Amino acid sequence: MSTDVAIVGIGIHPFGRTEGVSGRAQGAHAARQALGDAGVQWSDIQFAYGGSHSAGDADSLVSDLGLTGAPFINVHNGCGTGGSALISARSALLSGQYDLGMVVGFDKHPRGAFATKPSSLGIGDWYGETGMMVTTQFFAQKIGRYMEQYGIGEETLAAVAEKSFSLGAANPNAWRRSPKTRQEILDAPIVNHPLTQYMFCSPGEGGVALVLARGEVAHRYTANPIYLRSAEFRSRRFGSFEVFSPWTTPEILSGPTGDASAAAFTSAGIGPEDIDVAQIQDTESGAEIMHMAETGLCAHGEQEKLILTGETRPDGSLPVNTDGGVIANGEPIGATGLRQVFESVLQLRGDAGDRQVPGSPKTGFTHVYGAPGISACTVLSR
Repeated sequence: MSTDVAIVGIGIHPFGRTEGVSGRAQGAHAARQALGDAGVQWSDIQFAYGGSHSAGDADSLVSDLGLTGAPFINVHNGCGTGGSALISARSALLSGQYDLGMVVGFDKHPRGAFATKPSSLGIGDWYGETGMMVTTQFFAQKIGRYMEQYGIGEETLAAVAEKSFSLGAANPNAWRRSPKTRQEILDAPIVNHPLTQYMFCSPGEGGVALVLARGEVAHRYTANPIYLRSAEFRSRRFGSFEVFSPWTTPEILSGPTGDASAAAFTSAGIGPEDIDVAQIQDTESGAEIMHMAETGLCAHGEQEKLILTGETRPDGSLPVNTDGGVIANGEPIGATGLRQVFESVLQLRGDAGDRQVPGSPKTGFTHVYGAPGISACTVLSR
């Protein structure tokens, strides 16, 4: 059995809105790019896992890539789709059954908020009638409580978005590529207090693919493999306050983000203090703030100083969301978790251009969060 899995090829279709190009075509573009990066053909791929929320079954990509008969398994797990596909592929390679595989995620969401039915999550219609299925309300409630508990101000929310837009401007694959000042962000229309328009991400389009190999054979495909040291997924615990939860407790309880990140670090044999660059879910500015502490990258309440002093920028002590995160890239559900891994691979290879973390980073961490309270985390190293 293999003891290591390496990422040997990466590919991406730019995020945003691409009129006239289907979600599947964006996934195929990313897959071909990843194959080229690894120096292999689709016929060399022994299996694939992939997913999409709004753009069709991922296994239909065989019509674009080639009818080779390779097993291609569809994954559907909300915003955790990409992470779930990656975990599945890693397990297949660790079993020793395969040497080379692919994961791919893509989406093409219609404009506007995600239209999720309460019944699909086992919640009564009353929950939607209150407006809580529009998730901006949940995120506003959660960050509002968090800010009150830890004394975090609204300027910090704006500073997170300011960083996201500036890094998006340095990322050729990002959707939002125009920098915005902190004051512009604060002065934008309120969506749900305390969050303004420019503090939120938007549903969008894009595709990402990764080629993975067993560690023993990784150097056949690249001189610079990036190793997937761990990949863990967790769902919510009883009483944790998560998206689409119809109730919560007065006390703050452990949730899927804390559980998944702790498992990922334990499995990798390192701690949060050893991470050189991190990509974490930033559905809105408050999510980045909360997830910094929930993943163990800092203590609760420390975020404001780190953010306002620039420590979460690429040249800081704790680089976070170096590609602009979801705020700058948008949220094509099937691709988001894999986009984080794509960016981490670029950073660990030293290929991130103007947003490159200095000092030859050696370790990366990713965290994706989604409904109805699920998190997937990875630890990577070179």
